[in-house]
Amino acid sequence: MLVKTFGSAVYGVNATTITIETNVSEGIKFYLVGLPDNAIKESQQRIEAALKNIGFKMPGKKVVINMAPADIRKEGSAYDLTIAIGILMASEQIMQANINEYIIMGELSLDGGLQPVKGALPIAIQARKEGFTGIILPKQNAREAAIVADLKVYGVENLRQVIDFFTGDLTIEPTVVNTQEEFYKQQASNEFDFSDVRGQENIKRALEIAAAGGHNVILIGPPGAGKTMLAKRLPTILPPLSLQEALETTKIHSVAGKLKKEAALVSVRPFRSPHHTISDVALVGGGGIPQPGEISLAHNGVLFLDELPEFKRTVLEVMRQPLEERSVTISRAKFAIEYPASFMLVASMNPCPCGYYNHPDKDCVCAPGVVQKYLNKISGPLLDRIDLHVEVTPVAFNELTQTRISENSDTIRQRVVKARNIQSNRYQDSANTFCNAQMSTIQMRQLCKLTQPGTELLKTAMERLGLSARAYDRILKVARTIADLAESNQIETEHLAEAIQYRSLDREGWAG
Repeated sequence: MLVKTFGSAVYGVNATTITIETNVSEGIKFYLVGLPDNAIKESQQRIEAALKNIGFKMPGKKVVINMAPADIRKEGSAYDLTIAIGILMASEQIMQANINEYIIMGELSLDGGLQPVKGALPIAIQARKEGFTGIILPKQNAREAAIVADLKVYGVENLRQVIDFFTGDLTIEPTVVNTQEEFYKQQASNEFDFSDVRGQENIKRALEIAAAGGHNVILIGPPGAGKTMLAKRLPTILPPLSLQEALETTKIHSVAGKLKKEAALVSVRPFRSPHHTISDVALVGGGGIPQPGEISLAHNGVLFLDELPEFKRTVLEVMRQPLEERSVTISRAKFAIEYPASFMLVASMNPCPCGYYNHPDKDCVCAPGVVQKYLNKISGPLLDRIDLHVEVTPVAFNELTQTRISENSDTIRQRVVKARNIQSNRYQDSANTFCNAQMSTIQMRQLCKLTQPGTELLKTAMERLGLSARAYDRILKVARTIADLAESNQIETEHLAEAIQYRSLDREGWAG
């Protein structure tokens, strides 16, 4: 007897429906075809044990299972449940029901229990798009899939429940999640706040500008000056995620298997902080079974690279194209996968190996030329994509002990949101520009016109400070953001002057 059940395969952040054709006929042996990987081939043993332990059996006949389309490679153990139900119905151990109305996914344990699967959200989105009535999957994934409207999501704990559901012996209530309620409930939960930071008002100002314009930023300072503490608080002043952004981010985390248990939606901006020993594949994505990398997990959020010069040069260089394109394409011989990667890069570094170059109190003990060699670990093209270079100085004792409460994140965020709204209106007709940091050269010429005093100031700064040519565009973009924070249509001289001071690493002689 021939039976068709339906599963789903995830490629990139999208899903493709897979038809599992099961045919039981006279003969012997078990055949599994359609380009399955080793994890799927091993499903025979898991299914056989699970069926036996709940009172069913593998048919003692010829079983042929085809995973269509047969030219696409199938990976992972999530098809166990789909295949098991197909075998039971094709061998007439249970009566054939309306299985063609459901996507069925789940990894079987030997006792018939179900393990969670990756990519439940894109699978549910594709199921709704193709008109399926519902989706049956492990209970741990139910809330994640249930944020998709107009689709019945049944979370089950074991194979026995699925069988009883199809035979009519068990009624399972669909999992329901109020997406709007779930989205807004989590948005206010911030572990960190800028009110925790004592002093460092100039650094807070620089991070406010970075958040308002979507600018990448690098913090340079001695150990213990507060670089990491400040960076961790940057997501708290970024504009809240929109519902569409939250869905995009959740899809990526779902595919990577990074969603928290029983979580439904990622509703706060991600903050990813990989260790400097990370490989280039782990950073941008890929591998034998392609998975999203750290830059994609930071999509719509912040990627923080602490101790930037300690990262391998090859790792840093692979970020160049994603920083510009806001996506990364993983290419293989037979397919290519694109992952979104629109993130803010925040990096921190010591000014030299000992950490005390330019320190107001401690002397640098590095040999001549060592400071420049240390900074040269960061290539010019990568530095070119970082708009703000901010020098972080140690906090004085009297600032550490002050009782005055600093400005909190909510107050700063209100100013950032106001500036972002100005930019949204400005770029509403542009498909690829959403904030000032993404301005093209043509847009910059139109939107960053300077007054005569401003032109003279920028000319003088470039000559006297020895600023490089690449600093010119960055200064104009940052100045445009500062003007937006001040709600000014024109870039004034004071806006330009503030932007100029954020180009520390472009100054000739900065490193001696």
